Parts: sequence; C-alpha cells; structure tokens
Amino acid sequence: MKTIRLRDGKERSLQRRHPWVFEGSVARGGADAGETVRVESHAGEFLAWGAFSPQSMFRVRAWSFVEAERIDAAFFESRLRRAIALRGRLGIASDAMRLVHGEADGLPGLIVDRYGDLLCAQFLSAGAERWREVIADALCAIIGLGRLYERSDASVRALEGLEVRTGWLRGGVAGETSTDLVITEHGWTLGVDIAQGHKTGYYLDQRENRRRFADLVRQLGCRSVLNGFSYTGGFSVAALAGGARQVVSVDSSAPALAGARDNLRRNGFESLLNSGACEFADADVNQYLREALAAGRSFDAIVLDPPKFAPTAAHAERAARAYKDINRLAFKLLAPGGLLLTFSCSGGVSADLFHKIVAGAALDAGVDGAILQRLEGACDHPTTMVFPEGEYLKGLAILKS
Repeated sequence: MKTIRLRDGKERSLQRRHPWVFEGSVARGGADAGETVRVESHAGEFLAWGAFSPQSMFRVRAWSFVEAERIDAAFFESRLRRAIALRGRLGIASDAMRLVHGEADGLPGLIVDRYGDLLCAQFLSAGAERWREVIADALCAIIGLGRLYERSDASVRALEGLEVRTGWLRGGVAGETSTDLVITEHGWTLGVDIAQGHKTGYYLDQRENRRRFADLVRQLGCRSVLNGFSYTGGFSVAALAGGARQVVSVDSSAPALAGARDNLRRNGFESLLNSGACEFADADVNQYLREALAAGRSFDAIVLDPPKFAPTAAHAERAARAYKDINRLAFKLLAPGGLLLTFSCSGGVSADLFHKIVAGAALDAGVDGAILQRLEGACDHPTTMVFPEGEYLKGLAILKS
C-alpha cells in the first residue's frame, strides 16, 4: 500500500472527516490514478484511506477514516447498501431518485440516479473510475435491476485526466439508440432522456421545489407564470398543476422546449397548448427578460433556475453580476405581490452570498420583498455535517412587496 504524507498542519481537515486532500497539502508520496493510498500526518499518524488522483487539485479523496477498514469489493457493496437503504426511508413521491450522492454517501465522485427500472451513473473521479466495474456489479445486484446507463461526460472528468464515456454499462440492447423514458413525480408524468438530457437526464434535485411552487401558485392565485431556463418544463407543469392559466417557458435549447411541450401534453394541458396560453421561447433568458420588460409585460410568478454560473469561488464575482442582472429584471417584470422563485446551483456561491446578490437586485429594481422560504436540494441529495460543500443548490421564494 502506497503512502501519502501530508505537510505539517495539513491534517486537520481529515481529522474532522472532511474527504478532500488538496495538492498543496501533500508533502510527499504518489500513486497511479485511482489507486488506494494510506494518508498520514506529517508525524506519521494514520488519517484515512483514499483514492489518489495525480492530475486533480483534489489530490486524494478519502474513502474511509477507519484504519482497520479495507477498500475492496465488500467495502463498496456496504457503502452502496447504506446509501440505497437511506433513500428507502425518505418517502420520496416519485419513481425517480438519487441513490448515491458522492461525498455525502462516502463515495466521492460517484453519482447514481434511478429512473423507474433503469439506473444511470456518473463516475467523476479517478477513484470511482478505478472501481467502476465492481460498483456496477454491486448496484445491479443490490437493487435487482439489469440496466445501467453511464453518463460519465461531465467536464470535471477532464480535471481528473479522464476521457468522456457514455453508453450502456449493464443491460441495454445492442444498437439501442432510444433512451427516452417516462417517470412519475407528485402524480405528474415527465419525460426523461438519459443519454442527451442534462446531468443524468433530469433535475431530480428540484423535485420538492417543483411541488412547493405548485402549492404557492395555488395559494397565491398566480395566473401568469414565466419559467426561465425552463429545460423540459418541470416548473411549467407545476405552475399549471397549481392553477396557472398562462405559462411562458424560455430556454436556449429547442429540443428541451420540445420536451416541455410533450410534458404539458402528458399532464392533460392540451387545451391550454392549443389555445396559445402556453408559450415556448427559444431564446437567451437575459435577452428575453429585457424584451419582455420593454414590451410592458408582467407576470404573477417567475422562476429562475439558471445553469452553473460559478463552478468555484474563483468565479463568484463574475457569477454575482450575472445572477444580479437576471434577478433585477425579474423583479421589474413581477406584478405587485408577485412570486419569485430564484436559484443558484453554483458551488462557488454560498447561500449567504446568493441572498446578498438577490437583495442587491431588488434594491436596483427599486422594490422590496418578503422571503417566504429558503429552498435547497431534495432530500435524496443530502448535505452532511462534515461536507458543507455538498450544499450546491440554494434558492429563495420571495413575495414582491
């Protein structure tokens, strides 16, 4: 077993069971990509077993802090069983859910989502990649499903020195090209494309926020809704389910908007589609907001769920300007007493910073608002006590004064 020795004073994060060792914390030692290493303090004390990544700024990701534990097939089976058992206790109102959420489940770099009778996995770190076959076998055996699709195409793989890989890892039919399926959520039916869709096919982390939005639309009597960065229309379906009668879905992807149309049809809103009450704008959201404002339009509710503007804290300043601009325009477009649901999925923007950005946007728009609720990712995307970086999704539900 190869050993990584840390610089003096760099052991504290591992002693607090935080799973990352940065490149600058390593005094000496090395290994092959994904190889299990023993991590020791400068004084030679055991700290963790971890996966070494020679190209990443996260030089080691810890698997275990127990010296007697062995990192083998049985270890991964145990961790997977524990993660899957947790989801079984959460009472999730859907047949689609996140089963493994990386560091939060003690499996850094591994994401596993379930869509009905199919699994979709991302292997995003050198360590997860090295144990890919073992993990795939264990997942299928534990859950009793034979189809596992791989979406290891996130940009973070390049930082690990890993190439993009997608396709059937287990099961599937030779030459099969269709990866479309339908899931249920809160009684709604939603189409998912696991091969071409965002992330592993859908934004499962927004599940409870979609339900909350439907409830608020109903409670507040919102009739007109703008869904910015709408993707395949999850929040549009929620708005109509809550009683809205005019919904504009804005996205820069024509295929995503086609998926949104399909989802509205699936959920019984054909008449609203045919009447023109549901609009689909293939446009840049920022530009659309400006044009809508110039045209004198207003909405009872607006959802802003943009892509990641700041992947790290180094990008936070530039991201803050982008978040502030779209929120300022949204506040101006909201009718008095209107509802804004606004989100950031940027890991480099904390919840406190996001609050300050949105508050600044309201000030620039010349309005005030009451925060009805602070929003976060669904319960199957947990944030643990020792890994606060896992809280990437944050949001605010605001009632304009």
